[in-house]
Amino acid sequence: MAESPKSKRIHFDAPEGHMTIETVEMHTGGEPVRIIVRGYPEIKGSDILEKRRYAKENLDHIRKMLMLEPRGHDGMYGVLIVEKNLPEADMAVLFLHGEGYSTMCGHATISLGRYAVDYGVVPAISPETSLTIQCPCGPLKVNVEYSNGKIGSVSFESVPSYVVSTDQQVTVPSVGTVTYDLAYGGAYYAFVDARSIGLDLKKTPVKQCVESAGAITDELRKILKLSHPDNPDLAFLYGTILTAGGEEDGKATQLCIFAERQVDRSPCGSGVTARVVLEYHKGTIKLGETKTFANPKTGSKFTGTAVREEEWSGHNAVVVKVEGKGYYMGENKFWLKEDDGFGTGFLLQ
Repeated sequence: MAESPKSKRIHFDAPEGHMTIETVEMHTGGEPVRIIVRGYPEIKGSDILEKRRYAKENLDHIRKMLMLEPRGHDGMYGVLIVEKNLPEADMAVLFLHGEGYSTMCGHATISLGRYAVDYGVVPAISPETSLTIQCPCGPLKVNVEYSNGKIGSVSFESVPSYVVSTDQQVTVPSVGTVTYDLAYGGAYYAFVDARSIGLDLKKTPVKQCVESAGAITDELRKILKLSHPDNPDLAFLYGTILTAGGEEDGKATQLCIFAERQVDRSPCGSGVTARVVLEYHKGTIKLGETKTFANPKTGSKFTGTAVREEEWSGHNAVVVKVEGKGYYMGENKFWLKEDDGFGTGFLLQ
């Protein structure tokens, strides 16, 4: 049978006047990871946080192009590989999403570990390949299982993470009086027991969970005076995580609503870090103990382990190991022409 002309693969370069961005598409636990590998303009800055500020102030239209519709969607997440400035780092990255730039991302770090081995950023070593990824919150040690040419799980050790406060209360007009904990796991999160505000993480529609968590985040951002020992750029509330204990099935569950009401499809790696720190602080998990955390809507799972204590900038901090798996979905080449009225992105919500 003759091959249909439509089935033939056509190769051609971008038409004149188009910007071209090349990406590797991955996901971790269902949460997308769009790794930007070529085509981004130079990101200026002497360190990673200066680069983050430069991208935000000068190149934000490209973030919107890649994260928002029609090339992305309201749950898109991305990684931009940039020039590293730490001698011990193997690569450096910025994290992008629909609203802006996060300081830490665990699910993306897990996929990046696999990418770094498969794409030759570091040589593959059996049974485990180690590398260091420089992130805005600090360097992360990443370990990639590697055997017989295949990659298994990927884990990372968090930056020193700590509890800010527990059992605080805030009145949220659309929700009522809310009891929350506040912890740092590379980003700051508020933790709220879903049942305490009338939500069932398995049965309550996602939209209702998002509206409640988003309203809590909005109210807390008005009243919290956060600080960070290293840099004020790290001192902001990233989102609210709704939790359930998982007494019935032995697994803790959590749903992370971050930035401007974006929903994490994974259990949220930095959120798992912060929750392990909270549980260690409350005595429900011990050093060396591993616990499974699941997203109640997708069922995807990470494990979290309290590795060691560290005294860090006046905080009784804990380093946490988070483990999961990243998967490839493909490669993309995106174009942007100057007269494309929708090229810098939009969202229908």
